[in-house]
Amino acid sequence: MSAKVAIIMGSISDKDTMQPCSDLLTKLGVPHRFTVSSAHRTPERTANLVKELEEGGCEVFICAAGLAAHLAGAVAAKTIRPVIGVPICGSPLGGMDALLATVQMPPGFPVGTVALDKVGARNAAWMAAQIIALHDESLAGKIREARQGFIESVEQAAAELESK
Repeated sequence: MSAKVAIIMGSISDKDTMQPCSDLLTKLGVPHRFTVSSAHRTPERTANLVKELEEGGCEVFICAAGLAAHLAGAVAAKTIRPVIGVPICGSPLGGMDALLATVQMPPGFPVGTVALDKVGARNAAWMAAQIIALHDESLAGKIREARQGFIESVEQAAAELESK
């Protein structure tokens, strides 16, 4: 099955940070491609990758990058499909540079930006799944089931804490 979601990292050094994104999509049964391409070092690869993935049916792009963090914007410039940016902490600025670069996009080329690092990686997967679930009731059911699990785990934790 072709990838419904693309996870593109600007550097292989971001793999551990973005692995939870891939793991969650796998758990939800969302076909995806997990790869590396740089807006700066391999701009042609990035453009070709977007074209290839779109032609194969990719519906959502997740882009993770640190420092100047131009990857999500470079991808947004090549597609009208949703792009979700995950800023990565990679500099002495603590990720603020990547966050601002990812969130400050020019009008007409939006990037939905999530939190930094692993929390952002997970939320990017959830957001991509929710977008796809707009027309995939089976996936929507899996998301509802996961949400119910979150509710139950909080209620259980509260009950255990209060019983002590």
